[in-house]
Amino acid sequence: MGPVICVCEPLVRYNAAMNESDINALTAWLAKAGLSGEREDALVSGFCDRAVAAGLPISRAQVFIDTLHPVYEGRLVRWGYAPSRPVVQEYGRTGSATDASAEDIARWRASPFFHMLQTGKNMLYRRVAEKSEPDFPVFKDYCADGMTDYIAIINRFAPENTIGEMDCIYSSWLTSRPEGFTDAHIAALKRVVPTLALAFKAAALARMIGILMETYLGRDAGRRVLSGRILRGVTERIDAAIWFSDLRGFTRITDTSPEQIIPLLNDYADVVVSAIHAQGGDVLKLIGDGILAIFTAEDRAHACAAALAATVEARKEVQALSTRRAREELPTTDMYVGLHVGEVFYGNIGSTERLDFTVVGPAVNETSRIAAMSRSVDQPVLVSETFANVDGMRSHLISVGRYALRGVARPQELFTLDPARTN
Repeated sequence: MGPVICVCEPLVRYNAAMNESDINALTAWLAKAGLSGEREDALVSGFCDRAVAAGLPISRAQVFIDTLHPVYEGRLVRWGYAPSRPVVQEYGRTGSATDASAEDIARWRASPFFHMLQTGKNMLYRRVAEKSEPDFPVFKDYCADGMTDYIAIINRFAPENTIGEMDCIYSSWLTSRPEGFTDAHIAALKRVVPTLALAFKAAALARMIGILMETYLGRDAGRRVLSGRILRGVTERIDAAIWFSDLRGFTRITDTSPEQIIPLLNDYADVVVSAIHAQGGDVLKLIGDGILAIFTAEDRAHACAAALAATVEARKEVQALSTRRAREELPTTDMYVGLHVGEVFYGNIGSTERLDFTVVGPAVNETSRIAAMSRSVDQPVLVSETFANVDGMRSHLISVGRYALRGVARPQELFTLDPARTN
């Protein structure tokens, strides 16, 4: 979140309109800030502070944009509001009752911006205390707070340049100046806000790309791709603790309750992925009900300790989730986890048209085989001999015997969590 901005009335030359030099200076600052990658909150606060200093009587401002995000519909930035209001706020979906509350939907549909979208307007100017149609309920709050004039602007993108719901920049501008905005003030806003919108769009796109990369590729893989590691076949050899898990009885659930597949997967993935991330792990793949993750650290002991801690936490959270779902008479399951440690190749693998940023190598295959063996030996967690031999691991584990793993040259001793140390 951005910094909290104190609401105070600055000493400015409110009676003076921004001159050509002021407008050029503000536009130049926006171009420089946009190119340098300033965040949305820094852009809005920097713009407002400079505009007010130049004589534009802005008391409050809001700038927001719909985006492409798996959870949120968009992002809003405030300036000049009370410290109790967050400067940056992610807002939920307003398109349907399944995504937002009825109150949120009603508030949006009663807003000036919804009216503008319905009528095709790009700008709306109103005296806050003015009683005319359409009447916007939010104006009562603005009037009570001493605001006098309101301007809303929508800067639209060309249809071919929209991304998901990201098709325009919304902004609103309020003043508490008794005389309100003059024609010169309005003209100045109309000239400089498009440049602010362009810089805001650039910042939103950069943030959106980062979020999507990390969401679909994993946190570390997403950052590596964005840093330029995109050439096919470029990999590095790393040492990692490897996690492979899947859900118990998933095929049975899909056959008996197919409509529950996606909600079930989402619920269990939420708690398992959160446990992995909490210990610094990186989830590389969601393969149906399976999860492939890695833990890296300065040495094997730290990586394995993190993987083991994530396993213990994930199991607790899965059990708690199953209890909640059982109360709601929803299908429940448990998970199998296989843990191993070894060297893997980490990087870009695939065709010229479709690449994947993942890990490959014998250690990855062995982890998969260990996880699959969990069903045969009826153990929710199985750990390789190599993992168990890492410093500090044996004290948390007990042996379950030696087993031959498909595709692995020699039988090896497998271990599971010691109940006395993990409960």
